Amino acid sequence: MLTVAKGTAAAVMFFLELGVLVALAYWGFTREAHILARIVLGLGTPAVFATLWGLFMAGGKAPHQLHGIARAAFEVVWFGAGAAALVASGLVTAGVVFAIVYVVDGVLRLLTDQV
Repeated sequence: MLTVAKGTAAAVMFFLELGVLVALAYWGFTREAHILARIVLGLGTPAVFATLWGLFMAGGKAPHQLHGIARAAFEVVWFGAGAAALVASGLVTAGVVFAIVYVVDGVLRLLTDQV
């Protein structure tokens, strides 16, 4: 049973990570701005976030792997930005659900020693 919980938590975490990038892209492309600004925001914001994830969090292989409170703070900012991007795009319910799923998954990862 514990193996199933760990696998589920890891899978949910992966899809949440991708969800942040999609939410940021959606936010960028839906701004009321010049088309060039929307393209830059829609492509640039997820690219910056993906780079930061790769530098600090990427599955134990990041060159500057974060641990402890620094990791927790990074995750809260990362996933909070995804939820905030959804809310800022007018998808309030999606943003709230996203945040709740992250919190539940975080608790499950803590309980199964995956943090």
